[in-house]
Amino acid sequence: MIFFATSALHMTDIIEEEARSVGATDIQAVSGGVEFSADLATAYRFCLYSRTSTRLMLGLWEDDDIQSADELYEASLALPWEEWVNPSTSFSITHTVKNCPYLRNSKFGAIRLKDAIVDRCREHFDGERPEVDTEESDIVFHLHIDEDHVSWFVDFSGRALHKRGYRDDQTEAVMSEYVACALIYRSEWYKAMIREERVPVLIDPFCGSGTIVIEAALWAADRAPGLVKARNFAFLFLPIHDQEIYEQVVQEARAREAAAAERQIAIYGWDNDPKAIAIAKRAAEEAGVDHLIDFRVKEFREVGEDDVPLGEGYIITDPPYGIRMEGNLIDLHRTMSEIWQQYFGGWRITVMSGNPELLEYIDMKPTRTNTLNSGGIPCQVAHYRVFTAFERAEMTRRAQEARLERLSQPLSDGAQAVYNRLVKNLETLGTEMARQGVTNWRLYDRDLGEYNASIDIYEGRWVVLYEWEAPESIDPEVVEMHLEELVDATERATGVDRDRIFIKRRRIQKGLDQYEKMANSDRFFIINENGARYLANFTDYLDTGIFLDHRPVRARIATMTEGKRFLNLFCYTGTATVQAAKGGAISTVSVDTSATYLNWAEKNMQLNDFGGMNHFYYQTDALDFLYQTFDRYDVIFCDPPTFSNGTGRSLFDVGRDHAKLIRKCMDHLDWHGTLIFSTNYRRFNLDQWVEEQYHVTEISDETIGDDFAQGGKIHSCYLITHRQVVKVAEPKRPKVVRRVRED
Repeated sequence: MIFFATSALHMTDIIEEEARSVGATDIQAVSGGVEFSADLATAYRFCLYSRTSTRLMLGLWEDDDIQSADELYEASLALPWEEWVNPSTSFSITHTVKNCPYLRNSKFGAIRLKDAIVDRCREHFDGERPEVDTEESDIVFHLHIDEDHVSWFVDFSGRALHKRGYRDDQTEAVMSEYVACALIYRSEWYKAMIREERVPVLIDPFCGSGTIVIEAALWAADRAPGLVKARNFAFLFLPIHDQEIYEQVVQEARAREAAAAERQIAIYGWDNDPKAIAIAKRAAEEAGVDHLIDFRVKEFREVGEDDVPLGEGYIITDPPYGIRMEGNLIDLHRTMSEIWQQYFGGWRITVMSGNPELLEYIDMKPTRTNTLNSGGIPCQVAHYRVFTAFERAEMTRRAQEARLERLSQPLSDGAQAVYNRLVKNLETLGTEMARQGVTNWRLYDRDLGEYNASIDIYEGRWVVLYEWEAPESIDPEVVEMHLEELVDATERATGVDRDRIFIKRRRIQKGLDQYEKMANSDRFFIINENGARYLANFTDYLDTGIFLDHRPVRARIATMTEGKRFLNLFCYTGTATVQAAKGGAISTVSVDTSATYLNWAEKNMQLNDFGGMNHFYYQTDALDFLYQTFDRYDVIFCDPPTFSNGTGRSLFDVGRDHAKLIRKCMDHLDWHGTLIFSTNYRRFNLDQWVEEQYHVTEISDETIGDDFAQGGKIHSCYLITHRQVVKVAEPKRPKVVRRVRED
């Protein structure tokens, strides 16, 4: 017989293995599941042992040339339904319809099949017919239509094959049993159990209602999930059912469970919610595995050395996540990483997350990744191996030896010259930056003519080296030599390891070139500025997510926004918005055309715990936003690119078009508000019309930090306000007093 096992996304290979393990043949993955050949005993075993399939159906007939609903009816009428149902039984129909041109309503196909079954049975049972019962039918047929190909099935397992029956209560975020089993199957714990024929230690530190650990315990005890609780499989009511064969299969399953009874099983379920642990314990009791699981109320952030079982083990977990990034979730994932590396050396860890961006804050490199769907949410599964203290020490030792060997080599004359300049800058600028509390600053800005580069240092831990594109007249080999000398000198002067020096090549930017993605590491680092935290990316984009020259501007914004409405146009990654919120803005609006950067801006806000209803993000062209909205703001920050292509309009050139942009900004500025207008266009000249219409104060010198002061006027910055009309009262005329002579 031909069977079809339904599958969720990314699980067909697991179901293929399940079919193979029970003796099925001709196994192949098809759309929506796995098809295989099997006899009754094999099909029974599949229903008892499948942990990830949601339904098993028996194929009855198929036709690959159905062109209309009438042809569907006629083809269905010709099939021997009387072999499956009779007037004393009830039936229902489920259906899936794909790319069918003759069915506007997919339910109509099921109706035509129902009509055919009823009409066929009336003919064979002297006018009597089976009843249709959509709730509690004896038999369920399934109709599958894909274009002109039609397949008829009968439900063999029942529609809830994956439900074990042990759950009578659940937490808010419950994981389905089949998802938990797919996660376990992908883990190193399962591979070790199969490979070593033993049950390794397993912990789920965020177990919730306990689905992962309960399913793992069932697996470790070799218990058939289909026998966890008494259940009525659909095949028990089919005319082809053979009770004797079924009882033999059940006895085999009981014998396997008995043979595994002596296994040493150590499985731990932790959660900080006592209610969740209580729910998990009840479910484990219902599943009959409560004696195999050690449930504890435990806050993972407080785990110490005494909480970790001796030896090496495995973690499989689905920690809390949110569709929106929040600071506490970010901190949780960073803490997880720290605790694993401190106390779980040698362990293998599998983490699933419905928000893969959170996994970026686990400071470990995954050995591999998978994808699963949980509750309709695509989830990433990352697998890690935690190095032992000895392994970490050995890697550190080897890296240190290599570094010392490298640093022991003499510098070339050119590298020595760069090194000398960097040391001088570190002594002067570095001292001043430290005095100001600045941790991200420009160390070198094309100080030496032959070494045309800028060097930024972040937190004293990372360096970004921007090499400016050399003229074509310069030999490429010389360019590469100069770059290597720059790196050598930077590593030696700053003490930052070479693998933390990120090289970027700058060229003249036009349009949106500066926003082109250069890599896909998606790895972010947290940096600090003026009491706030930002996410920086040193590899994927030309810029890192923070313009260092605007540091003083952002600091000024923080002092101007208390109790104010703030608008950030061309907001990039929202660093100015963060400072406005930090300064006490009652609302913020961030506008950018890039969904990537708006998302980054929102993450920056959430990283600083600025969320909620008062912070808004609009993915649209800034000029369109100004023309199409009517809100007014107390502080507006506008830092447009030098050139920009907007949808439906001509090229924006800041030198040519800034007056129009400023005028629209001022239309949205409260009468007593302030527009901060900034541009990095080196040849910028403010339009005289702007100075005639508004009160303008240039603050460029005040907004260029000491680390950028030697590089010329890197940006121009202005405070622009409405001209205030002052009414002068007319002078009062002296009061005339008439005197009357009494005489």
